Amino acid sequence: MERARPPRWQPPRLCLSSGKGGVGKTSLAVNLAFALADQGIRVLLVDGDLGLANVDVLLGLEVGATIREVLTQDLDPRAVLIQVAPGLAVLPAGSGVAELANLSREDQTHLGRLLAGLARDFQVVLVDTAAGLGPAVLWFNTWAHHNLVVVTPDPTSLTDAYALIKVLSRSYRRRRFLVLPNLVASEAEGERTFAALSQVAARFLEVELNYLGSIPADPAVQQGVREQLPFVQAAPRAAASRAVASVAAQVLGSIGLWHSSPQEEAGS
Repeated sequence: MERARPPRWQPPRLCLSSGKGGVGKTSLAVNLAFALADQGIRVLLVDGDLGLANVDVLLGLEVGATIREVLTQDLDPRAVLIQVAPGLAVLPAGSGVAELANLSREDQTHLGRLLAGLARDFQVVLVDTAAGLGPAVLWFNTWAHHNLVVVTPDPTSLTDAYALIKVLSRSYRRRRFLVLPNLVASEAEGERTFAALSQVAARFLEVELNYLGSIPADPAVQQGVREQLPFVQAAPRAAASRAVASVAAQVLGSIGLWHSSPQEEAGS
């Protein structure tokens, strides 16, 4: 029999951000969620791009109510969830709703409490944020227990990823970051990308960066986007799919270890 959990027990929350757009972050969030669910983990995927939601687009979902209605109409967030696979549910966001990208402090507190209550039904929570350094991006990163930064070898991506880490470390006291290079030509390029970010962070910031491996550029990824299917299911033997499965295993180890002494919660 499963032991009763303490009233304030929370599953690990992992926030995926990138600094720069166009690095494949949302696709990675979706496929990582499916890879975790395939391992028997109950996963909640929150579309944290509150103004330009894309998770529903990548999965071809028909969305009714979203986080917007949860906040403005006081809906139970469980009524908004979309079950996309056994053990995997999506909390959709709105698209073309500019005010959601700039939540008030009151709305942030309210959303944090609602999400914390919803999260107790799951074993892992993944949040896919917008790109950049907007208020909602920063809030989701502080609400989460763990921060995963997606980066590509592109110098602008590295610069913007560093900027995100800098703001979160200096203004919000985040000290640990998972780093996942995407769209790399080889494993060696992934390692070089991480090394470039790690070296500058070690020089100027008091942070710990942890390398998760890398995801190769793979035609299966774009094929999955076009067909609105997760590539880990549509092409499980593809190089990108195998890499995501490996990352999922590492994520479970990393967040399981860190969650025994979680960073300070916000908004719950």
